[in-house]
Amino acid sequence: MLNQKRTLIAAVVSLSLMGCGESTTQTEIKPELTAQDAKQFLQQAQDDIAKMQVPAAHAEWSYATNINFDTAAVSAYFNEVLSTKVAKLAKEAAKFNNVEVDTDTRRQLDLLKNSLTMPPPADAQKAERLAKIGSELSAMYGSGEYCSDDGNCKSLVEMSSEMATLRDADKLLEYWTGWREVSKPMAPLYAEQVSLANEGAAELGFENVSALWRGKYDMPADDFPKELDRLWTQVEPFYESLHCHVRAKLGEHYGEDVVPQDKPIPAHLLGNMWAQTWGNIYDIVKPQQEMKVPDVTGALAAQGYDEIAMVKQAESFFSSLGFEELPDTFWERSMFQKPEDRDVQCHASAWDLDDKDDLRIKMCIQKTGEEFNVIHHELGHNYYQRAYKDQPLLYRGSANDGFHEAIGDTIALSITPKYLKQIDLIDEIPDASNDIGMLMQVALDKIAFIPFGLMVDQWRWKVMSGEVTPEQYNQLWWELREKYQGVMAPVERSADAFDPGAKYHVPANVPYTRYFLAHILQFQFHKALCDISGDEGPLNRCSIYGSEEAGNALNEMLEMGMSQPWQNALETLTGSPQMDASTIADYFAPLKAWLDEQNASRQCGW
Repeated sequence: MLNQKRTLIAAVVSLSLMGCGESTTQTEIKPELTAQDAKQFLQQAQDDIAKMQVPAAHAEWSYATNINFDTAAVSAYFNEVLSTKVAKLAKEAAKFNNVEVDTDTRRQLDLLKNSLTMPPPADAQKAERLAKIGSELSAMYGSGEYCSDDGNCKSLVEMSSEMATLRDADKLLEYWTGWREVSKPMAPLYAEQVSLANEGAAELGFENVSALWRGKYDMPADDFPKELDRLWTQVEPFYESLHCHVRAKLGEHYGEDVVPQDKPIPAHLLGNMWAQTWGNIYDIVKPQQEMKVPDVTGALAAQGYDEIAMVKQAESFFSSLGFEELPDTFWERSMFQKPEDRDVQCHASAWDLDDKDDLRIKMCIQKTGEEFNVIHHELGHNYYQRAYKDQPLLYRGSANDGFHEAIGDTIALSITPKYLKQIDLIDEIPDASNDIGMLMQVALDKIAFIPFGLMVDQWRWKVMSGEVTPEQYNQLWWELREKYQGVMAPVERSADAFDPGAKYHVPANVPYTRYFLAHILQFQFHKALCDISGDEGPLNRCSIYGSEEAGNALNEMLEMGMSQPWQNALETLTGSPQMDASTIADYFAPLKAWLDEQNASRQCGW
């Protein structure tokens, strides 16, 4: 995961706005704004951002790696200052909406104007109310727990951990419905928040917040959802095959009275609180034949890898592509292990504290194969951050918000048995007959996620545009989940429920389309890099380790940052300006053939 506050300009922009602080009399005439005014505004903006963002980043890092009263207070102070000033900055940028400026200036102005997620209205009381609602929604989610009739209370983390391995349908349903009681009181607050933010969006020149969110992708806002649906149609046939097999195996396990074979899958049975990834039920749906899968965790232990050695090996992956080694400060300042003397945020994240060379990762590394993959992913963020460090400040970010996550995942796709043998973690590469099990594991997490990644913002865009009323919020949520995921609520949901709020990103107002895009782009990037590296084997077996040609091509795209439309960045690497999900079919071809065999006598679809 990328630390968004350190890379997306939306979260780090912070400055006191230019302008004379004197009032004008009725006889004074305000001069027309010019293109030169816009350039001066942007230059001053970037100068002021540069001064403020480093101490703000250090405050945030200090809190994340040493949670206490003081670090929390300092981090919260900077967060409040930054969020207040970014709102002012976006409104200042909007004053140049009708000024004729060059393409580069317009791009920077648009980045500032689009940087707000929930733009506050100019009215101070309304802005304060919007901020308060945001805090209340976050608090409701963060403090949420489910208490059973016997008074035993469980947190989301505890329930999620149990649901990963629990195979008792009744208990799963209890946790599923219990957690959704936490989000029910959010509904009226969320509706009020949308109304207030729409006022703020209108003041920026947008029709509503939906138009603002959809307008961040270098194409007309109304065209963007159509582009996402086009990509989905490329993935849908494979997803339906996976869905058909999973539903059949769940039917065998729980009984077809619990899992009807002609309806969507009940959402509580897929090993995840939101049914967004299905990897936890691999034991139910896996192939019956024995699979020889590399034991990376065992190999790491046998060869004496500690946390630092795991990170050093991941660094060597990038070095083999021709990237410069990480600076000494990376090793001095990163957090690789959970300290024993203080509380920290263990969730893995990549940081760039000075927009130049102060790269770090924050992890409580476990010596497992899964964590080995995560380290490669996080370093992908760091190398992306360093690649665009010489761009103007407003362009220091990924081409679109899906690119950063996609780069990390692209690197992780190269951790194949071929790579593991090259670095002597395994002695031999299992033959292709073993690929079905590994591909199934990947598909249960990555392919199962894609329709969920698509529908979350499809729901929000309709809500924010006013296309649906608050009374229809929950109905729309389940209509979209059934349409795209083939997943249904296990029990009837009332109109006053607010099931979207049971997912963190909704009450926290974190845009979700970035994750959908990342799951599409990573396979497109992987294929392009494998072609450049000269690998002629199956795509799922390719690793670009050791290919400086692939590294040079990758770096050329990374260096562009946000300086050009993402289509240009994509074309630089892949040769096409269009996102293409057909690569997924190529990558999973062996699994698709196997699934078709399994599904031959089954009724698929919902």
